Amino acid sequence: MKTTTESDSNYDSLEGMTTSDLLKNINREDKTVAHSIEKQIPQIEKLVNAIVPKMNDGGRLFYIGAGTSGRLGIVDASECPPTFGVDHGLVIGLMAGGDKAMRKAVEFAEDNSNLGWEDLQSHKINQNDVVVGIAASGTTPYVIGALKQCQKEDITTSCIVCNSSSSLSEVSDFPIEIVVGPEFVTGSTRMKSGTAQKLVLNMISTSVMIKLGKVKGNKMVDMQLSNNKLVDRGTKMIMKEIGVNYETANNLLEKHGSVRNAVDNYNG
Repeated sequence: MKTTTESDSNYDSLEGMTTSDLLKNINREDKTVAHSIEKQIPQIEKLVNAIVPKMNDGGRLFYIGAGTSGRLGIVDASECPPTFGVDHGLVIGLMAGGDKAMRKAVEFAEDNSNLGWEDLQSHKINQNDVVVGIAASGTTPYVIGALKQCQKEDITTSCIVCNSSSSLSEVSDFPIEIVVGPEFVTGSTRMKSGTAQKLVLNMISTSVMIKLGKVKGNKMVDMQLSNNKLVDRGTKMIMKEIGVNYETANNLLEKHGSVRNAVDNYNG
């Protein structure tokens, strides 16, 4: 049975299209992604509400995938420490083939149903953790094997897939199925499917971090001050929050190391 992600494109003779037509048609397809995600917000909500208490009890969030899906998980995980000031070990991205697969595909790595669990074990996975499998097709052995073993070990599982009723959903406590339809280039799931997965990952990690208290108002008060732009942003946040000039705010930021600490420790 052909899956939605492998269905023929709604467009043909792509090589005969003008550049303008190519771009407009890709954009037309991309516009449908957010609407597909909207239908799954109740499922995403359930997952977020399951992750937060686990993390409050010392648990971690794992993303595990292969190819584009794995890379997207690693990107989202890697952005949590600088954005929200959390430890690098709180949100962890794993992909078939390891870190070297981020840049160059490792042949057949995703076809081994044991490697995913082995990768999780290397991080001492336990029942406090939550594991989200990411696979557009929902059929990737590396991911399915990992989640299947997680369920045997009573570890909470979820998935982000782009087909309905997939094998991966069957081993997920909180399946998230974003069915975006055929890709513009048939089977190229780095396109709409990848966009959908990225948007859902944004929703999950951002909502979790807000619920954990890592945002105040609408500001990233715990962000890492890793470049001049962020130092300037942090300084201006302090200025607005406590009503001091730029120099004073900058000095407070340098002294206390974060916007939150600078504001909390300011005594006028």
